[in-house]
Amino acid sequence: MRKLLSLTLTALTAASAFAGGYRVSLQGQKQLAMGHTGVGVVNSAEVLFFNPSGMAFLENRFNASVGANGLFARTKFQNQANNWTNSTENFGTPFSAYVSYRATDWLSVGLAVYTPYGSAVEWDQDWQGSHLVNNIDLEAIYFQPSISLKVNDYFSVGGGPIFVSGSVNFNRNISRSQTDEQGNRTDVTIDAGGVTAWGWTAGMMLKPTENLTIGANYRSEITMEARDGDATFHDVPGFLSTTLTNTTFDADLPLPAELTVGFSYKVNDKLLVAFDYNRAYWNVYKSLIVDFHNAAPTSINPRNYKDASTYRVGAQYTANEKFSFRAGWYFDESPVQDGFFAPETPRNDSMGYTGGLSYQINQRLGVDFSFLFLHFKEVNNSYDYYQEDGQNTSFGGTYKNVVFSPGVGLSYNF
Repeated sequence: MRKLLSLTLTALTAASAFAGGYRVSLQGQKQLAMGHTGVGVVNSAEVLFFNPSGMAFLENRFNASVGANGLFARTKFQNQANNWTNSTENFGTPFSAYVSYRATDWLSVGLAVYTPYGSAVEWDQDWQGSHLVNNIDLEAIYFQPSISLKVNDYFSVGGGPIFVSGSVNFNRNISRSQTDEQGNRTDVTIDAGGVTAWGWTAGMMLKPTENLTIGANYRSEITMEARDGDATFHDVPGFLSTTLTNTTFDADLPLPAELTVGFSYKVNDKLLVAFDYNRAYWNVYKSLIVDFHNAAPTSINPRNYKDASTYRVGAQYTANEKFSFRAGWYFDESPVQDGFFAPETPRNDSMGYTGGLSYQINQRLGVDFSFLFLHFKEVNNSYDYYQEDGQNTSFGGTYKNVVFSPGVGLSYNF
């Protein structure tokens, strides 16, 4: 039963840790190209994600932006002491869609749909760290209706509720050595679908001068409530057939609150620069509590995440009526602390380099391109809290990560 508890705990932890520990910011083509700045930038319907209060300052009555990225991630693992090597290459397709409409001179409404936490990690089956993870696939779609109130020509407020729908599928071996009678490694697949949650977002925007825009936005903590998830065991030896039985579970998975503040400054008619500071309050994620439907005792798995900051800078250069060019950079701190570094979330502090352009096809329709290269600092670390036979065991080594993501989108307004 202790192994069963450990298995399910680790699987659920992977879902939440992946969301915060391996987050790649891809919520808009124009803003991504500017280093993913946007809390003080008003140039398209993408402002719905970054700061919904900014809808009030959009020039056009109707604005729409849609886009998608190809997300290519590669991780290499090495443990020289044990001569272990492995790697994983994964692909994802996050997308976003934003629509805003100015109903009156002082009221704007909008809807945002985006995927901030969806991707996958897939190691070789039965690799050296298979007792922690073989593969994980996490999907989460956010739906955010919003309003923006223009108090006057210099100040606006806005926000709205957030509804999240998601799922997670996870596989790992039950221990470092357990097999069935034919020598097949015993593993378990954890699956939780239809996971939903509610949160909210609120922001403000101030334009003290014609060229300076200041913004702040808060996104609440969201708790993903997994209910009646399924745990299915494979290749179970006979002596464990009554212990490792298929079961169900409930668990709450917290996603942290976030505060973003920043500004943009129009240097001249062609050049706009921006800066954002983001703080994610991951300190709420100390452990994961799991309740089992088979009367097993409530169990706690330590994670001990820390608050993390992201610093972003970007620029936009409008060359003429047809072309605009963008570039940016950001530094993203990892919330994972030493001793809690697991291969289902193989990431460390990272730096993102971005660029892109827009081509205005006509007065209403434009096409946007972006590119992100995300370089993670090489890290030698371990996860020290895997329990086997009543004792904590450690698994670790050196991880090297790189992510790149091209994207394309369309913007339309009238």
